[in-house]
Amino acid sequence: MAVRPDNRLADGPMQPVGCEACGARVLVRKSSWEQTSLQWSDEAAQTCVERRAASPRPGPNGAAFAGCASLRASVVNAVNRGDVQVQVDEPLKTNPEGEHAPA
Repeated sequence: MAVRPDNRLADGPMQPVGCEACGARVLVRKSSWEQTSLQWSDEAAQTCVERRAASPRPGPNGAAFAGCASLRASVVNAVNRGDVQVQVDEPLKTNPEGEHAPA
């Protein structure tokens, strides 16, 4: 069986984004409005204040870092400025019927 090459980055390469709070620089790719890929360098992981302050959570994935709110906001700002492109630039899907459903 032949291995299919992963060419997703050919159409939308990862782009650098700096956190507006602490200056940590990561690589970002926005596949869609809902999906964001981040690539942390060792330097960014050491620079991120929220990442350094995070405590392990209970459970088998407790050591996983849940994410940095400041960096998340910085990525949104970068997208809004046009610094990071969204690969599938379709509006978020909504469920108007669900808004009027009985509780």
